[in-house]
Amino acid sequence: MTALHIEDARKRFGAVEALRGLSFELRAGEMLALLGPNGAGKTTLVRALAGRVKLDGGRLALFGRDLAPGSARPELGVVPQELALYPLLTAGENLGVFGALHGLSGERLRARVAWALEWTGLGDRAKESVKHFSGGMKRRLNLACGVLHEPRVVLLDEPTVGVDPQSREKLYDMLAALRAAGAAVLVTTHYLEEAEARCERIVVMDHGRAVAQGTLAELVAVAGLPARRLTLHLERAAAAAPAGFSLGPDGTALTASVTDVAGELPALLERVRGAGLAVRDLDVRAASLQAAFLALTGKELRE
Repeated sequence: MTALHIEDARKRFGAVEALRGLSFELRAGEMLALLGPNGAGKTTLVRALAGRVKLDGGRLALFGRDLAPGSARPELGVVPQELALYPLLTAGENLGVFGALHGLSGERLRARVAWALEWTGLGDRAKESVKHFSGGMKRRLNLACGVLHEPRVVLLDEPTVGVDPQSREKLYDMLAALRAAGAAVLVTTHYLEEAEARCERIVVMDHGRAVAQGTLAELVAVAGLPARRLTLHLERAAAAAPAGFSLGPDGTALTASVTDVAGELPALLERVRGAGLAVRDLDVRAASLQAAFLALTGKELRE
């Protein structure tokens, strides 16, 4: 089932085209990463889905229902990059306010606030002012405020920015719990290793459109990168590389692209031995998401 459908989304701010025909889908129950350099249009899309920005053209649909400007979106939960919390209120009070804004009241609201405090690990800090919280605690509370109403689709804009590794792990554990309960999750992030490890599919944006989408293996193929790279570390520097290898700058490493490691490795090693070279160590690495991302979007800085 398609949870979220984006088709030919377009948005211009003056001379800047933030979205230029962006199209992709979020499937029910999956976690999808939306990646792109600064200015690619990620945040504009999230704001459009949340109803904060009106598109100039295109279609947005939630479980098959078109999202008209100003329409209610109870199935949607939005967690912004900027912390949407009241610093002078306590954790419990913040949850109560945001729960009420999402239409919860009475016993239902009290039950959801209690759930959120336990889920975030903030039960013992429920009556403490949020201004005293660490960055990771604020991020967890920010996430809880966005999902109190049990949305079926959750949008997160840079949810782990500026937090320590332990807090990142806790946040992704929380997202895993949401998915286990049936929610679909769309995450924008600059942390490529998180997207590679946590998300089934990835959409790479650049200049307002999707330049590639799919699994990591599919992105690697689109980017034209080799599936595996073999590196042989030599006992001593070589003067030249055997056929099929490239020689590193200091002459002590040989690299080659391989597809079938088990099938190709014996012949490659025999070729190196035939050249009179001794191998000290070797490693085989799959193409990374970072390599595919840079191949698809370029290496120039985006300010």
